[in-house]
Amino acid sequence: MDLHDPQTYARVYDDHSRGVYGAAFRILGNAAQAQDVTQDVFLKVWRQPHKFDARRGELGSYLRLMARSRALDLWREGQAAGRASDRLKLAVATEPPRPEDRPGAMAELESERREVRAALAPLPVPQREAVVLTYWGGLTADQVARRCGVPLGTAKSRIRLGLTKLREQVEVAAGASPGEAALAEAA
Repeated sequence: MDLHDPQTYARVYDDHSRGVYGAAFRILGNAAQAQDVTQDVFLKVWRQPHKFDARRGELGSYLRLMARSRALDLWREGQAAGRASDRLKLAVATEPPRPEDRPGAMAELESERREVRAALAPLPVPQREAVVLTYWGGLTADQVARRCGVPLGTAKSRIRLGLTKLREQVEVAAGASPGEAALAEAA
């Protein structure tokens, strides 16, 4: 089959465009995007007809596979863009929630913030930094190590020690001695 020939190409388009569109639409659920995928697939075949090898399978299967692959790429991009957009909205939110909308929740949240700050305060600076970067900054231990300019093992130790000391601080603030809390955990 000579896909360089315009008449052959037109026949291939007529025979397979619905199947290609259907494969893309099932994944994307959006007619416009499915049409774009269909156009991309046939444009790619027109520009690079040598990529199809009839010995490896039937042309219709090849075209539908290309459509599914491209549609999945678009779907994943949309998912990633949506997550990035959500994170960006949270990161750039400049207006704090108005206390008059939910005063009880705001008071409770502020109380929790004070408790966390008070528990973090006595930690050594490297451990406090590692814990904050990990749990509130969302960084991995490897990223903390690179950011702080320390070996990975050191970063992991700082996180672990910081969390242990932080737990002790919270338990002391709650009225239990660290020894009592350890016994309670062991039981």
